Amino acid sequence: MPELPEVETIRRTLADKLIGQEIKGVELLAPKFIRYPAADEFRARVTGARIAGLERRGKYLLFELDTGDRMVVHLMMAGRLLYTPADAPLAKHTHVVFTLGNGDHLRYLDLRHFGGLRLLAPGEEEGSPPGLRRLGPEPLGEHFTPAYLRRAMAGKRGKIKSVLLDQRVIAGLGNIYADEALFLAGIHPERPADSLRPVEVRRLYQAIRQVLTESIEQGGTTFATYVDGEGKRGRFAALLRVYRRAAEACPRCGSPIERRVVGGRSSHFCPRCQKPGRRLPGRVSPRRRRP
Repeated sequence: MPELPEVETIRRTLADKLIGQEIKGVELLAPKFIRYPAADEFRARVTGARIAGLERRGKYLLFELDTGDRMVVHLMMAGRLLYTPADAPLAKHTHVVFTLGNGDHLRYLDLRHFGGLRLLAPGEEEGSPPGLRRLGPEPLGEHFTPAYLRRAMAGKRGKIKSVLLDQRVIAGLGNIYADEALFLAGIHPERPADSLRPVEVRRLYQAIRQVLTESIEQGGTTFATYVDGEGKRGRFAALLRVYRRAAEACPRCGSPIERRVVGGRSSHFCPRCQKPGRRLPGRVSPRRRRP
């Protein structure tokens, strides 16, 4: 699933191209991907509207229209939003095509059929995704602080990896970057969240912001289906320190990286570096690119 860096990269690659554009037409090749309201109403309300803004909240993309409506897009496992010339071949799994005022297209694709689009009137709650209404603070925003993270961990006896993946605690953080942040902070993914000492909470706070920033700079992480709004693959996969590095040498101590299922999710960690109370050296750079 695209996580915060991937969705933010898509937003950045689309914003300059879309803001100010009128939506001249909407072709619904698979109406079921319009999750709310009914497909015909969605098309009628969107057609003729102008895109006034494009924001991100967690893993959601939010298109602000000059009519006051907001189009919410969740890419889920394998969704894509691609800006293309109108004469570009129509890729398989293309489900919605927006024709823009300049003649180009914005196309929504979904290889796994889990994502979708919603259109919400100002202040409308009925059709809003429940997950969007319950999101925690943005980890790169001003409201995400060491103090907030310390309060969020207090009283939570669940495993720290599972708590980090709870979107009500931190918006947009997913499996890849939770593993990477826990490694940088030297925290085992199965540690109880409320067992973290203040110094560990601060290390984790800094690690979360570091790995997200690094990935955004590289355009996100591509393993299979993710591409940005221009169809380009993310470059951060080659720089991951532990995620999907099982049996490879830890970049900090050289021990083999382990893989274990934690809270139903695949987790990667160094059993030597990520021990309770272990003192860590300084910053560990991302791995070098593989030839």
